[in-house]
Amino acid sequence: MYAIECKNLTHYYGKKLVYENLSFHVGEGSILGLLGKNGAGKSTTINILNGFLQPHSGNCYIYGEDSQHLTPANKARIGFLIEGHIQYAFMNITQIEKFYSGMYPNWKREPYWELMAKLKVQPLQKISTMSCGQRSQVALGLILAQDPDLLILDDFSMGLDPGYRRLFIDYLREYAKAEKKTIFTTSHIIQDMERLIDDVLIMDYNRILAQQPISEFMKNFKQFRFTLDNPQAVIPKNELIWNVEQIHDKVECYTYASEENLKQYLSGSQINYTGFTEVTMSLEDAFIGLTGKY
Repeated sequence: MYAIECKNLTHYYGKKLVYENLSFHVGEGSILGLLGKNGAGKSTTINILNGFLQPHSGNCYIYGEDSQHLTPANKARIGFLIEGHIQYAFMNITQIEKFYSGMYPNWKREPYWELMAKLKVQPLQKISTMSCGQRSQVALGLILAQDPDLLILDDFSMGLDPGYRRLFIDYLREYAKAEKKTIFTTSHIIQDMERLIDDVLIMDYNRILAQQPISEFMKNFKQFRFTLDNPQAVIPKNELIWNVEQIHDKVECYTYASEENLKQYLSGSQINYTGFTEVTMSLEDAFIGLTGKY
């Protein structure tokens, strides 16, 4: 059984199509990152998963139950972090941990206090005095203490500076693997995802562009750079070349093809070049290469 399985999701806002026949799954114990530009449907998908939004058609299942009709027992297996991270701002972090602990029979306070210690948040510090990033981590610490099997996290690192983001991401991945948790997450900061996730799902408007283990995606999707002998030559997008950036005689090609196949295509098209090199990409580079800059 998958932790999450979505089948043929179609959704509209008014007459605007968000996506059509979207299907994906998340295996138990894995960490999947959902990437996409603003408006591609990331938050829509999370709201459907949590039963906050009913799709036009299709279904999402969490541990085998339709997400629109989860039983209380299944709901208890899910920890959900929504963008905004609303908290009781008048409490300090000790008070809010005690407040929440009375609501959950399987409460484990250790992950909460481990995370607070790593972020150097003082036990009597009030939520109202915290930055947006600190509040988000208090919210996530409270979710970890609930001991859910599945964590659904929307923009989990929003507001944290680079050092604390790195610290937190390493902690979250170590925690998830040690405790065999499943995570479905989004983030606008793609560098965070590269360090955290096992599998990547990249969405564009109305469609899925990539859905596979991140190691396979980063191995198979390539960037090649070269200089044209004739600056007037034009490299078109086609079945071989997924995306291309061309400024005068400088070209960057994004492709799933091998170096040999791309060179054969250029030769067969009578496109002469020099300085052909493969460029090592980050996940952010690959994301932009796949979706385009605009």
